[in-house]
Amino acid sequence: MDKKILEDYIDACAFIKDTEAEIARLEKKKRYVQDKVRGSNPDWPYEERSFNIGGTTETVQDSDALAKERQILDEQRRIALDLKLGVEEWMKEIPFRMQRIIKYKFFNRLSWEEVATLMGKKCTADSVKKEFQRFMK
Repeated sequence: MDKKILEDYIDACAFIKDTEAEIARLEKKKRYVQDKVRGSNPDWPYEERSFNIGGTTETVQDSDALAKERQILDEQRRIALDLKLGVEEWMKEIPFRMQRIIKYKFFNRLSWEEVATLMGKKCTADSVKKEFQRFMK
């Protein structure tokens, strides 16, 4: 695991959320049409009436384009999810202290000074940073 993947983790989580919202938006993209027609009252006395009708319309091109966009978004979401799950699996295997440092620094995007404050035990920004760098080697 390297620092770049840890930084990408946050973006992958956000990307998954955004992609799911985009897929939902695409599925609502169908057009709704409404029209009036004239016809007869079905019961006696037969008299002319006006009826409102409405529904969705979808052409083959619209359907194909929507399916292709959804396929691309699904694949991107799968890649981001794989990265996210890989980082989470790796995090379970490392010491708790390092999990805290990584969580504070990369997931919460805190500065080294803030991480050191949260770690306590008279930690300094440089000592926490150095501990992280040694661990990553």
